[in-house]
Amino acid sequence: MRIWVFVAALLAAVGFSAAARAQDKAWVQVEAHPSQAEAIDRAEAYAAAFPDVTAYATRTGWIAIVLGPYAPAAAAGRLNDLKRENMIPADSYIVDGSAFGDVVWPLGGVAPAPAADVPEVQPEEPLAPVVAEEPDETPQQARASEAALSDDDRIALQRALAWYGFYQGALDGAFGKGTRGSMAAWQEANGFEATGILTARQRAVLVANYQADQAEFGFQTITEAEAGIEITLPLSLVAFEGYEPPFVRFAEKDGSGVQIMLISEPGGAEALAGLYDILQTLAVVPAEGERSRSEDSFTINAGNAGVQSFAYAEQARGMVKGYLVVWKPADAERMARVLPALKASFRPVGSKALDPGLVPMEDAVRAGLLAGLEVRRPKLSRTGFFADPAGTVVTVAEAVAQCSRITLDHDTEAQVLTVDAAAGVAVLKPAVALAPPAVAALSAATPRAGTEIAVAGYSYEDKLPAPVLTFGAFEEARGLNGEAGIARLSAPVLPGDAGGPVIDPTGAVVGMLLPAGGPDGKALPAGVAFALSADSLDAVLTGAGITPALAPAGAVRASPDALNKAALGMTVLVSCWE
Repeated sequence: MRIWVFVAALLAAVGFSAAARAQDKAWVQVEAHPSQAEAIDRAEAYAAAFPDVTAYATRTGWIAIVLGPYAPAAAAGRLNDLKRENMIPADSYIVDGSAFGDVVWPLGGVAPAPAADVPEVQPEEPLAPVVAEEPDETPQQARASEAALSDDDRIALQRALAWYGFYQGALDGAFGKGTRGSMAAWQEANGFEATGILTARQRAVLVANYQADQAEFGFQTITEAEAGIEITLPLSLVAFEGYEPPFVRFAEKDGSGVQIMLISEPGGAEALAGLYDILQTLAVVPAEGERSRSEDSFTINAGNAGVQSFAYAEQARGMVKGYLVVWKPADAERMARVLPALKASFRPVGSKALDPGLVPMEDAVRAGLLAGLEVRRPKLSRTGFFADPAGTVVTVAEAVAQCSRITLDHDTEAQVLTVDAAAGVAVLKPAVALAPPAVAALSAATPRAGTEIAVAGYSYEDKLPAPVLTFGAFEEARGLNGEAGIARLSAPVLPGDAGGPVIDPTGAVVGMLLPAGGPDGKALPAGVAFALSADSLDAVLTGAGITPALAPAGAVRASPDALNKAALGMTVLVSCWE
């Protein structure tokens, strides 16, 4: 098998304890060669691109080519930057210098001094790596060298495998079926033969790369007592900012672009469902992406061209706990190394959750106050109403123009069934069948001039959680220029009311409120509004295959409570998203 050659100290049969110890200096190991002449040639080639190249003899007779020295954390960052830019072999890694002997190159035996600042090196072409042959351990030899590992070394291997997402069991140092399976999976993912027994070289690579990640990201396991959560966080990327229930907020650090919010609140399945709905409204949780939800937990993996986020929450023992991570799509490679640590380490602890405070969570979110996060808002919202018991909605055509997505009452996805541009009407079908509290019953009679009417609508679009009634009068059963099928009203309606049902005193729907505007685009006096007649609505719905209900003839005036219940029960918020 052809592999990259690694530093000799890490190949020692006793394991990797010496290399694992933290030192005050570190190097990036790029290549190693058994031939001194070949090692010098390769070191000179690297020196054309890097100012800090050294070749050291090692205890096993191989010659290691390294970059550095650096502080350990700086070495980790240097390693990952150069690997990301394909400037060094993909399996280069960090060494601590404990295996170094004499300097072989530069000639004269003087190694470079530690660099205060690592210069940006951009050679015209990435240095071509040289592949060397070195016999690796057989599975029998690997098992023998593995037997010499200490308990701490065995646990370190499990921890590193867990970090990269291959191992999910207990960190107990016992190499059972689960550990062997994770070793085989790691070997396969890294181009090695999947034997399930790591050779000394493979163990060294796995642990050294894990340590490089730890140094670069500053991972620390914290126990957040107020929230009752234990989790490992990258404290080089984020810093604690404060409590804003239900979040413990960790803001981005030094322009990292990463935000992490721990989630903690009292409640059970209902609170979990509410949290799931609320997160959908945040700008940092795009509509695109995968969602998975059960009674006890949910996962959201959302992203678009501008932002990527991952959320997880679960409910148990009367508490909801989880986390939300936000980052830039350009950092996908880095987050692929960070996110597994959060997933693997998250653990609810104790019997305490953050006090949710006095403001209901939904109200806080709608006002855009939740943890300082921008709430994702629709392009516009208008009003609609239920036209049949299955939840079919009728609204104005402008509510669905140039929308990438349409929702009913914030959450339910809807599709356009038909649009009648001439009438200005759109008919929507919900993605799932609904059970409306009330359904419109169209009036067969035209109201007399002066009849009291009420318009049910979301006057302030999505800013209020429920529709309101606006009262007025029916003025004329035609438009200003005598247009048929149009009724003129007198009512102080607002743009968000457009598409709402116009209701007479019996509760029958006599029309649908049209968008504001007079004939030929002329401005109209305040309080003048127009509605599409019930007859015209009936024709549009029938043409779409919907049979609307008709109000009974001779119906009596409804009580205020009955009128309010019917009007608000049939009314729905229609939102258009870009």
